Amino acid sequence: MRRNTRSLASLALAFTLAACGGGGGYDAGGGANPPAPMPQPTAVTGTLKLSLTDAPSCGFEQVNVTVERLRIHQDANAADGDVGWSELVLTPARRINLLTLSNGVLLELGQLPLTVGHYAQLRLVLAANSANAPLANSVLPLGGAEQALTTPSGTQSGIKLSANIDIAANQMADFVLDFDACRSIVSAGNAGKTLLKPVVKLLPAYQSGVSGYVDLAQALGSTHISLQQDGQIVKATAPDASGRYVLSPVAPGSYQLVVTAPNRGVAVLTGVVVNSGAITALGTTGQTLGLSSSQSATLSGTLSTGASPVDGELRVLQTLSSGIRIQIAGSAVDSVTGAYSYTVPISAPTVGLYAAGSTNLPSFTLDGPVAGRYSLEALSGSAVKTASLAPLGSAGAVISTNFSFP
Repeated sequence: MRRNTRSLASLALAFTLAACGGGGGYDAGGGANPPAPMPQPTAVTGTLKLSLTDAPSCGFEQVNVTVERLRIHQDANAADGDVGWSELVLTPARRINLLTLSNGVLLELGQLPLTVGHYAQLRLVLAANSANAPLANSVLPLGGAEQALTTPSGTQSGIKLSANIDIAANQMADFVLDFDACRSIVSAGNAGKTLLKPVVKLLPAYQSGVSGYVDLAQALGSTHISLQQDGQIVKATAPDASGRYVLSPVAPGSYQLVVTAPNRGVAVLTGVVVNSGAITALGTTGQTLGLSSSQSATLSGTLSTGASPVDGELRVLQTLSSGIRIQIAGSAVDSVTGAYSYTVPISAPTVGLYAAGSTNLPSFTLDGPVAGRYSLEALSGSAVKTASLAPLGSAGAVISTNFSFP
């Protein structure tokens, strides 16, 4: 009886050791079932949706770019070859005429699943031009022939944009690349080249903005309509053939609507309120915004930086009697000569005050004291220089102002 007791005790001890892993592990040849695999954690993801839109271009019928892919990284300083990049690849690469993407038109580029977190850098990668037609990147001037658009060397690694994108679990983050074709196209003197200096903003796809109509006489591609804050253009477009314009996406806030056209005076609607998730209507097909005729003067000159190519911009500003500052014109200077030239009205702007909640346009009155009064703002990198001009009293006058940056 004692011998049987000892045997049972030994068997119980052996069973206990096996249950605790003391038997030396799973024997693949012993016929026993293998241990169940440990469950692996699943990465929590959300989705980034990216679309493209554009502001109007100056003096071109087409501005074509070919998008190959977009790259995104959580590190704002990540280099091209660093790990951690996620890519949205367009197959095939997509050739886009940016000028078809005005008046609130958005072109979806695609959607990309991403790990939850904050992303601080986005790169827009364009294809390079080749000998094959059509050109990947090109411009078609008004009344001219198509020209290759020379892209910067950094385009192959991507146009670097600062991002502020938060990806949440199982949520869609909807963002828009706002490509400002007018500011992005730079002439190169008599070199026969047109350069791409990309000016692109990344912003949330706000479901808000403004819409309205201009008179059919101003329903031209040369008419420029913008929403501004303190002389900075937030969104711009040109009216379509019916005179209708849409400025969207735009963040909720208060803006000035500024309308300019060749040989016309400037119209300004102040205090325009944009509410979240809504398009503010400024007039109807039966109530359009018109611009009065005006004689003009020319503002011209050069901007020099002591380097080649010349990297600089020039803006023409006007300050209303109310103290509100608006931008009348602006673009990059010629990359070879540094030259700029703008034609501006010598008559006073007409100004109206937006009535919140009303679709009717207010009455507009001449702001006589500021007639022909402008200032210039030259920019090169982070440096800024300004010049105030004497009132432009005579039609056809040419005012020359030069800027030099060390």
